[in-house]
Amino acid sequence: MGRTIVIANQKGGVGKTTTAINLSASLADLGKKILVIDTDPQGNTSSGLGVEKNEVENTVYELLIGESKIEECIQKEVIENLDIISSNINLAAAEIELTGFEEKEFILKKAVDQVRADYDFIIIDCPPSLNTLTINAMCAADTVLVPIQCEYYALEGLSQVLRTIGLVRKKMNPSLELEGVVFTMYDARTNLSLQVVENVKPNLDQKIYKTIIPRNVRLAEAPSYGMPITKYDARSTGAESYRLLAEEVINRGNEEEW
Repeated sequence: MGRTIVIANQKGGVGKTTTAINLSASLADLGKKILVIDTDPQGNTSSGLGVEKNEVENTVYELLIGESKIEECIQKEVIENLDIISSNINLAAAEIELTGFEEKEFILKKAVDQVRADYDFIIIDCPPSLNTLTINAMCAADTVLVPIQCEYYALEGLSQVLRTIGLVRKKMNPSLELEGVVFTMYDARTNLSLQVVENVKPNLDQKIYKTIIPRNVRLAEAPSYGMPITKYDARSTGAESYRLLAEEVINRGNEEEW
């Protein structure tokens, strides 16, 4: 049964999409069967995995408004072991179009439940805001993974997400958990990066991934080539970091099953 992880932070520019792309690809590299769902109208996760997002007929948008079934929206094996339901700018209209839909927060959950058994992991990338799309993703998920950039306002973004998780748990998805926090864009040369890590640790110790994602030029270049870092430069420190994170995610799931 696929473990569904939402990658979310209401603060933009924290490495959310980079994490969605490269964690998914690294899990696929380790032999896991992955479905990626891109619920961000910018569609950067889709293009970062090599999808021509504006040429796709059946996207998350068609799925949410009921024009297509989930099986019609899945693009198979865009890389080995990895399927995707992509998005593009059309999805921005979903917020308005879903007004008046009954149980609109659960549309994605109902669709995901139909294919959950086909995958080891379902990874959902969210828009950097709290809207119907983010709520749909959190209602469909088991856990929320929060990337945090190692910078001064990081804790602000984290507290917002934790508040949102609490609200969704209370009103819509009682089993939703915090998967964990992953530090991104870490620069060992700055004291600030170190400070941010030290500030967060006491509050969330057991929920923090040991793997820290560094600032890495190759990681920044990869999306413009439509490739995850595992394909663009498998030997880079960015690729190695996401590989380690993928192993941690797998192991954490195994521990929970015990």
